[in-house]
Amino acid sequence: MAKITDVQTAYYRIPLPEIMEDAKHGLHTHFEVPIVKIVTDEGREGVGYTYTGGFGGESIAKLIDKELKAILLGKDPACVEALWDQMNWGIHYVARGGLASFAIAACDIALWDLRAKKAQEPLYKLLGGASNKVKCYGGAIDLNFSLEKLLANNQKYLDMGLKAVKIKLGQKTLAEDIARIKAVRELIGPDVVFMVDANMSWSVEKAIKAAKLMAPYDILFLEEPTIPEDYEGYARIAKEGQIAVAGGENLRTPIEFAHMIKYGNVDFPQPDASNCGGITGWLKIAALTQTSNLSVSTHGMQELHVSLLAAMPSAGYLEMHSFPIDQYTTRPLVIDPSDGRAIAPEEPGIGVIFDWEKLAPHKQPF
Repeated sequence: MAKITDVQTAYYRIPLPEIMEDAKHGLHTHFEVPIVKIVTDEGREGVGYTYTGGFGGESIAKLIDKELKAILLGKDPACVEALWDQMNWGIHYVARGGLASFAIAACDIALWDLRAKKAQEPLYKLLGGASNKVKCYGGAIDLNFSLEKLLANNQKYLDMGLKAVKIKLGQKTLAEDIARIKAVRELIGPDVVFMVDANMSWSVEKAIKAAKLMAPYDILFLEEPTIPEDYEGYARIAKEGQIAVAGGENLRTPIEFAHMIKYGNVDFPQPDASNCGGITGWLKIAALTQTSNLSVSTHGMQELHVSLLAAMPSAGYLEMHSFPIDQYTTRPLVIDPSDGRAIAPEEPGIGVIFDWEKLAPHKQPF
């Protein structure tokens, strides 16, 4: 039996190439990447990570180093499910969901990296191997873009070969939002899949009104129209707005997703492994979607999620996010221009290998 001998945590704060804005979080100038290395007495090493939109990363790193490390040291790294449970219950009284889910995620992903490397399998095959490619859309944080820049950015996605795009909503008036939707639909044509994201910024009534105004533009889904805990509101928006609704990036536990699916009538659940307890948490949520006859999609961290989605027979859409974590790895997301799908990595492990030299200038104390 192997044992965990060390848990090493590092914290990186990385400037975005340009300032980005959404309707609820405002301006984004940085993203943060806490990274965990789990070392075993066999000399093996697994790497995991999480990310934030610029706040809380230092606290996540401290939580791993001060609390989760003590839970993991001396344990068998092969017992991933048991360790996930121990981490959750070890700190649940003070941190159920929230920061705990981010911190547990980084450790859990490192454990899965160890598991996949030991099995000498790429993650997507280890978890099911339904395909090596997944549907992908370009999803920029573009609320502050001028209309000209918005169209140019979506043209960039088309030039990459993507067959689906998403834009942010939440302008000062609904008329402005609808005008942007109209312009993007005219640019991309009738055959490209089109999604929109309000980032929790609307009341239920405003979201219903907006959904009705979007009807002529063939929107696949309206993402996070209101606060994530308002399951009844989500159900009303879907029914009265006659639109498919997506959500989940701001939910942290499998039970929250169970409630969102059952009571919120959400058609496109979007778990993010970085904040729902890692790969183990993500798999629990994916199973819920499958038993509810829904597809599972993702939010952010495309460099990891491409492998998770590729494993699933119920795969929905991979979001290619504006936080460019993959640009600090040895393999940025690969798109097949012939069909616009993202290709899962074939290397044993989680398929995310950080470029430590590129990261080095952004390392911060914690």
